[in-house]
Amino acid sequence: MSLFWRIFALNAVVLGGATALLLWAPVTVSVPVVLTEAIILVSGLAVMLVANAALLRIGLAPLDRLTRLMTTVDLLRPGQRLPEGGRGETAELIRTFNAMLERLEHERASSSARALFAQEAERRRIAQELHDEVGQSMTAILLSLERAADEADQPLRGELRQVQEITRASLDEVRRLVRRLRPGVLEDLGLVSALTSLTSEFATHVGLRVVRRFDTGLPALDQQTELVLYRVAQEALTNAARHAEAGQVEVSLHRTGEAVVLAVADDGGGTEAVREGAGIRGMRERALLIGATLDITSHPRAGTTVRLVVPLRKQP
Repeated sequence: MSLFWRIFALNAVVLGGATALLLWAPVTVSVPVVLTEAIILVSGLAVMLVANAALLRIGLAPLDRLTRLMTTVDLLRPGQRLPEGGRGETAELIRTFNAMLERLEHERASSSARALFAQEAERRRIAQELHDEVGQSMTAILLSLERAADEADQPLRGELRQVQEITRASLDEVRRLVRRLRPGVLEDLGLVSALTSLTSEFATHVGLRVVRRFDTGLPALDQQTELVLYRVAQEALTNAARHAEAGQVEVSLHRTGEAVVLAVADDGGGTEAVREGAGIRGMRERALLIGATLDITSHPRAGTTVRLVVPLRKQP
């Protein structure tokens, strides 16, 4: 039944019921109208309006659900659909909207994959240039300063030694940036070693206590999945250092059923509502890339937990 005929039928039911009451109920209308009769007529009108509103609410409920979904849908949280059933304009509209959501989610996933691949390629290029150009230049400067300091007299030798230490610290910072941009240990030694190196470096530079809980015998994951897990852990640790005001962060990686779960939990201040900035949106896009689920829970004075659930792909 189309929407027009549905509304027509609902109104016909109400008007038909009112007509039946007038035909068979012992109600008469005098001229002029008596107060009692006027009260009965007004009450009947009120009943008709309420019944009509209730029936219309029931009849248009699918459109209300569709409107709410339209205002709250988020392509980074795939799978939001309305139940399809029946025939008519409303059912067809719901089916069309669900198909549109599926198409948009697919296109968003494809565009996110292209953007993330380009981002990783750019990171590798920048890391390579930092390592080859800036790193080597600073190494050469460091060696020259060392030779100059050995040949110089005091107090110039002390000043050169001081410049030498500043240069060495800057070189270490460049190397740390290279590791953040291009985690070579992830490609060479695997995910667990890369996460161990990441958390150790994080604890050294930030000063937070980091607790690692990594299961042994984790299933083999493809390179793309390992990179997503690494980047999500990296972003979660960065957020904990910048915003959580925490004293300890726990990073865990374990298998649960047919999924691998990464969790990063801090003991910071937490919040009632998580505000999703560019970092969290980036984590959601990466999770969408491999079909994973990202959940972020936070409570005041109870810390924040980032949990990434990666379903294991069945081997053919």
